[in-house]
Amino acid sequence: MGEIACQCMLDSYSTTPESEQRHSGEDRNGMKQLPSDDWFPITQSRKGNSWTAAFHLVSSGIGIQTLSLPLAFVYLGWFWGMICLSVAFVWQLYTIGLLVNLHESVPGTRYSRYVQLSVAAFGEKLGKLLAIFPVMYLSGGTCVMFIISGGGTMKLFYQLLCVDCSSKQPLTATQWFLVFICLAIVVSIFLPNLHSVSLVSFLGAIMAVGYCTILWVYFVAKGREDDEIVYDPSEAVDSEVGRIRSILYALGIIALAFRGHNVVLEIQGTLPSTPNRSSSNLMWKGVIASYLIIAVCFFPVAIVGYWAFGNKIPSNGGMLTALSSSLHNHASKPVLGLIYVQVVISCVTAFQIYSMVVYDNLERAYASRTSQECTKLTRIAIRVSFGGVTFFISVAFPFLPQLAIVIGGVALCLTFGYPSLMWIAIKKPPTRSGRWWVNLGLGCLGIGLSVLVIVVGVWNLASRGLDANFFHPH
Repeated sequence: MGEIACQCMLDSYSTTPESEQRHSGEDRNGMKQLPSDDWFPITQSRKGNSWTAAFHLVSSGIGIQTLSLPLAFVYLGWFWGMICLSVAFVWQLYTIGLLVNLHESVPGTRYSRYVQLSVAAFGEKLGKLLAIFPVMYLSGGTCVMFIISGGGTMKLFYQLLCVDCSSKQPLTATQWFLVFICLAIVVSIFLPNLHSVSLVSFLGAIMAVGYCTILWVYFVAKGREDDEIVYDPSEAVDSEVGRIRSILYALGIIALAFRGHNVVLEIQGTLPSTPNRSSSNLMWKGVIASYLIIAVCFFPVAIVGYWAFGNKIPSNGGMLTALSSSLHNHASKPVLGLIYVQVVISCVTAFQIYSMVVYDNLERAYASRTSQECTKLTRIAIRVSFGGVTFFISVAFPFLPQLAIVIGGVALCLTFGYPSLMWIAIKKPPTRSGRWWVNLGLGCLGIGLSVLVIVVGVWNLASRGLDANFFHPH
């Protein structure tokens, strides 16, 4: 879906400030003006506050990928695992701060979309080239992952509740994917703009924090799996080449655990701004609050998961798979059922945030071609069409989670690379000054990290193989 939308979006972005995009139609000279920014889902309502921003950030920032963090420690060990996780956390928090400050870096102008900021920083052609594909690719691809993860978890929840499924005809994985996307699209139809997602994001944030907390608390209470747990990274692989590949793979897991930078500016776009108080103040409060919560989820999950399982942490699914096996073998099912429900709700709510970026882009493409605001019927058609395309992709390529490192690496520069380079381009600090060097170094390092993660993802697939079950989700 991201690739389809990219082609539609190439001509719909402009460097014209949002402050000038308040009228539509034709001016007195009969010249067409840009559509009003009030037409589109991201900026239609600016009634948000620090709390709503925090809800959006937590809901979009915590996901299934968090549960794979202990696997990174398997290949890095305690010391380097903690160092790398801490560095990545500080680094991505710094780049979020840059995005927040750049949102209103030009007086009277608000860059409420990542692509708009990229165009302002790098110029129209290069800005679109660098940002449109990764943003749409990441937003659409993340929604596909939600369908696969959410639909798959629905299936697991049904199997958990079903005492004797042999006498029934349970839904297939494809049918569960369909149930999930229908639920997600029905919810999205009643949410016309990003601000209207606030209560849904609040629910999603509670669910995401809930299942992360339950997981690590359960394993702390349960204790280690056995007394023969090994914490030696050298024993996780059997060759020096494999050791190098595993270390790089672990860095990719940690880097991709931090998501949501492609919606930071959009979330800030829902906040009000006045000459006396810019939206940056409100947004930064939301960022601090949300990332304190995210840290309280990420670090305990990584530490406790590795402590409980050591090198035996499952490579597919991380702590959720470990918990499923543990509870099915040793404990009652209510805890596992509760976690499954929380995961599904979290996926549905986060789907609303990431899909809103796609809806906004498609509506901008429509308005730029017709100079008319989307009608309700058109908006419903856009949402249903997007749901249909993402559902098809999830069924056609159900093995996409195995490609998560490669897929995520393509857009990793949005998190770690571009913000620093955009800050240099827009703020224009003195050349060779301290902050100029810092941001140039971080920008280049972020782009290099993106390339490295893609390479190691392909390398890992070549080494371990790929179960390419086209059109056969299970």
